[in-house]
Amino acid sequence: MLWHARLDHISKDRIRKLVDSKSLEIDDLDNLSTCELCLKGKMTKKPFVGQSAITNCLLNLIHIDVYGSLNTPARGGYSYFITFTNDNSQYGYVYLMRYKSEAFGRSKEYKLEVENQTGCKTKALRSDCVYLSGEFIDYLKENEILYQWTPLGTTQLNDMAERRNRTLFDMVQSMTSFIELPSSF
Repeated sequence: MLWHARLDHISKDRIRKLVDSKSLEIDDLDNLSTCELCLKGKMTKKPFVGQSAITNCLLNLIHIDVYGSLNTPARGGYSYFITFTNDNSQYGYVYLMRYKSEAFGRSKEYKLEVENQTGCKTKALRSDCVYLSGEFIDYLKENEILYQWTPLGTTQLNDMAERRNRTLFDMVQSMTSFIELPSSF
């Protein structure tokens, strides 16, 4: 199963595609054992039954989430990270932060980069209001960006950002568990 870890703990469907394309050789694909690290990394609670519509244009809605403080700071002293996920393309950015107060600066950095790359204007941001400062609210008003906040404890209302964080943690946990790296990695 070393190849499974080297391929970032990919699913059986992706393994089947690799076997079919002759990129990977496996004798008995149907009798592969279940990867316990994958199961541990993907354990979650029951899904929320509500649905949210996907926007039809780039940068119409950006989902933001700040995560931290990490139990063990990452190398370089990073204890937080912020994720930005485009609702339309589901393309995401991750920025490491030493302090939660860096969220506003990272948000401005993200906005500048994606607007320059796409030629589109950011129209709305959605997040919980954990890191919202007066300076940030003023910045959003000046740039005519609608702010949609979700109440604390209702992670399902900002589900795209929460799923992004979960996916990142699943990948990291599976990889570091397999090669037995310290949690600072």
